[in-house]
Amino acid sequence: MTMRLRINRRRFIAISAAAAGLPVLPIAARAAPPPLLRVWTGAALGANATLQIHHPDPATADILIARALAEVQRLERVLSLYDEHSALCRLNRVGSLDDPPLDLVRVLAEAERYHAVTSGAFDVTVQPLWDLYAAHFSRRDPDPAGPSSSAVAAALARVGQAALEVAPGRVAFARPGMAVTLNGIGQGYITDRVVDLLHAGGVEHALVDMGETRALGAHPSGEPWRVGIEDPEIPSQIAERVQLRDRAIATSGGYGTQFDSAGRFNHIFDPTDGRTSSAYLAVSTIASTATEADALSTAFCLMPREQIRAVAEARKLVVHLAMSDGRRVSTEG
Repeated sequence: MTMRLRINRRRFIAISAAAAGLPVLPIAARAAPPPLLRVWTGAALGANATLQIHHPDPATADILIARALAEVQRLERVLSLYDEHSALCRLNRVGSLDDPPLDLVRVLAEAERYHAVTSGAFDVTVQPLWDLYAAHFSRRDPDPAGPSSSAVAAALARVGQAALEVAPGRVAFARPGMAVTLNGIGQGYITDRVVDLLHAGGVEHALVDMGETRALGAHPSGEPWRVGIEDPEIPSQIAERVQLRDRAIATSGGYGTQFDSAGRFNHIFDPTDGRTSSAYLAVSTIASTATEADALSTAFCLMPREQIRAVAEARKLVVHLAMSDGRRVSTEG
């Protein structure tokens, strides 16, 4: 059996300002050089990324894009799980960090907050479960039923947000063998930092996609930005389109990274029993920040609809659920 891992997960949101029919500039202005909407596409956080920035001075826009990309690189050196020199990897390797980077403290504090909001469904300490499943399905002939119950129990003994101590001067694990993954919140956090940088630079209209998507203001045309949500069953197609104005969207789903060819085991782990998500094919959350949308879309994959609805109403969210039977259900707070 072949392990089907796609490390660059969560590329579920397709930027469709043009693909969906929305011109990058009002029709009357498109022929006027230079265009006021500067578009950058490339790679960031190990995946495709896009910045669309409206600014009256193209040179200034390009400077802001360069600053944004430098900020992404800086934050990757703090939060990346795949850079052995990052602060996160050092924490996982050693078990504690004195004088940790401020951004690591901030994102872990946000993680604690969403752990509480979701009654424990969001938990960044599930990395031992990832390691267990990845090792199991990397074997030559793994048991298709997954890791043994004893192995899962042993990994769960090293999971628990309450055992992660976070303070400005120190971050540490209370139990040996613990590890953190920021794959369910890090991209959103970095997206928000890029939006903050652009806004401080005078940008009023932008669409930032760093794995999660956030709109700053409206599209330069005055209409909302239009974003397409990928179909989890046919990833090359758009299942539905949403409009964003000063809002963010993130999508999570087990189809993003699957450990086995049958698709029974994926990267979204329940911190209570070690199982992987199965209730929904994908969950898209629209929230005020990309950090919130990122964390909650991950947690919602593990939560019943009644709980999702309660959180959405309390936090004024819009949640799109792709059900296993093909239906698409929306909840709006």
